[in-house]
Amino acid sequence: MAAQQVTERAPDGVPLWAPAWERLADEELAARFAAGDEASPAAVYHRWGALVYTLAQRSLGDVREAEDVTQTVFLAAWRGRAGFAPERGALGAWLVGITRRKIADALSARTRRAELVAAAGARMSVGPTAHDTQSAVLDRVVLGEELARLPAAQRRVLTLAFYDDLTQTQIAELTGWPLGTVKSHARRGLQRLGRCLEEHGVQGYGE
Repeated sequence: MAAQQVTERAPDGVPLWAPAWERLADEELAARFAAGDEASPAAVYHRWGALVYTLAQRSLGDVREAEDVTQTVFLAAWRGRAGFAPERGALGAWLVGITRRKIADALSARTRRAELVAAAGARMSVGPTAHDTQSAVLDRVVLGEELARLPAAQRRVLTLAFYDDLTQTQIAELTGWPLGTVKSHARRGLQRLGRCLEEHGVQGYGE
């Protein structure tokens, strides 16, 4: 029988071979972070990254967005570390506050993309009118081109929503897809389409 490997541990339970920052108390790590210790960002992310990601994922319901928010939170925390005062509260709580603000920003951006796409889709669905400007016509062309580039499932969901005015529940019944799948296709399609339209400058509908 092979000898059982024994890992030496300090009284606090942390393996003796662990990096020095893993042995720091939260307060000391926070102080080093606030002081600009270049080794501290990785340590702070290692200690609180899972918490930030979990909060973001639960609020946004999207893995990619949660990952983006998590990265944004720690980047913002490092850049704004001068605003953190250890004597006024724990670093973990401060990070949670930043996380909530970044989640709100992500939700606002999601809403803006959805409104942008829906408004552009509504304009496109009625076709050109005598009052349309050249810019509006071009916007509809851009929307059609970007919609055609979406994966087939996302394109079908958004087409049924825009042009047939179906709810997500009705789309699920029509396609036979689970409602959760329809919602996922709609969310991802809107995110991708919204980003493309913003890049092309399609905006101002409904104002």
